[in-house]
Amino acid sequence: MLMASVVLALGVALIVNLNTTPVYAARATFFFSTPIAGASDLYPASMFNTSRLATYAKLLTSDKVATPLAGTPGVDLTPQQVRGAISSETVANTVMMEVTVEDRDPNRALLLLTRLTRRFVDAVTDLERPAPTQPSTVKVSVVSGPALDENPVAPNTRNNLALATVAGLVIGAIGSVGREVADHSVRTADALQTLASAPVVGQVPADPGSPFVSPSNSARAEALREVRTHVQCAAATESVKTLAVTSAVPGEGRSSTACGLALLFAEAGQRVLLVDAELRHPRLAAFLGREDSAGLSTVLTGTATLDQVLQPWGAGLWLLASGRVPPNPSELLSSPRMTELVDEVRKRFDVVIFDCPPLLPVTDAAVVAARADATLLVVRAHRTTSAQVTQAVRALRAVNANLLGCVLNMVPRKGPDAVPGYDTYLSGHKPQQRSWGGWKMQAAA
Repeated sequence: MLMASVVLALGVALIVNLNTTPVYAARATFFFSTPIAGASDLYPASMFNTSRLATYAKLLTSDKVATPLAGTPGVDLTPQQVRGAISSETVANTVMMEVTVEDRDPNRALLLLTRLTRRFVDAVTDLERPAPTQPSTVKVSVVSGPALDENPVAPNTRNNLALATVAGLVIGAIGSVGREVADHSVRTADALQTLASAPVVGQVPADPGSPFVSPSNSARAEALREVRTHVQCAAATESVKTLAVTSAVPGEGRSSTACGLALLFAEAGQRVLLVDAELRHPRLAAFLGREDSAGLSTVLTGTATLDQVLQPWGAGLWLLASGRVPPNPSELLSSPRMTELVDEVRKRFDVVIFDCPPLLPVTDAAVVAARADATLLVVRAHRTTSAQVTQAVRALRAVNANLLGCVLNMVPRKGPDAVPGYDTYLSGHKPQQRSWGGWKMQAAA
């Protein structure tokens, strides 16, 4: 955001510079002196001239000096435009004044200043003459100019670009800080653990490939193996055969996590059943290429048996699809038949994983989680908010569900919140050979 703001500001400054008509300046410097009789009059004369500089600056744009210049050959400006083109500045601690005339036409700027200089000298001489027959008490001398600047005074390209850079940095910094303050999403595993009061059993990186089936040597598969290890450790201390996988809201990678875990448990040589308990928006059958016309809903309604709807998928893995969408999903999942089904699959399989709906929109997931041995809460990094996590955990606590832990999903691969990268190690990078004392040794990876 910071870099984008700077680039945008520089682009605006460049457009302004290109579309601004150049303005040229002609300058002349006047010196004011007063005839003195002796050295004792030097200081009073200098003070007199210094005090009159403000008056002379007003005289430059007066009707006596500026107005007659308007409409003269080569100028062709209105009196207001002539006055707007003239500016003056006194030189500090001196009796000199610098006069500047700015115009889009450099020739006209120089011409106007040349004529202005003559009229200004004559006007000061006439006004400071005590009587027509006496000399003027103030003498005006042109000590430099009139001369035209080599480069236009506007647009000032360097100043505009410098100001644009500063403005871009300030706006970008304000925007970045504002975005950081306004971002209430969960970004780190520590923050998630604090919110859920439960351990984070894995940080799964974002996978640009298939969201359901990742290569066995990918970073995502390795992160899911870490989750599997935590579940296996929990199963060693307590009876965990049925696992509910849910999330707070849709779009957090809940189904892909459940599917990936099921594949990894089957890879470990266990009999695994993957149940699509999402009766409202089923997905697993379509992604795994299996039939979805019959499944969990048909078993719960009594129109089919479990053996009739089980579908094998690879070695050691079976799929129980959701079946046709029923009109009353919550009632089916909370029915006694669902309790009997959970008991039955617990006896027939080593691991049963339920892909549940999100917790906040509907109560289906809480109903299934209450019947499962443990529950995993999937949270999407940089998207799920703190309030959503808190509400989801509260919904699980309300039905006395066993929250085994949380999975921080879709963690970025780059940036300060990136998941640790093991791509080089997992890709089979060969260790370097080192020579020591005539022996070749391989550096330990």
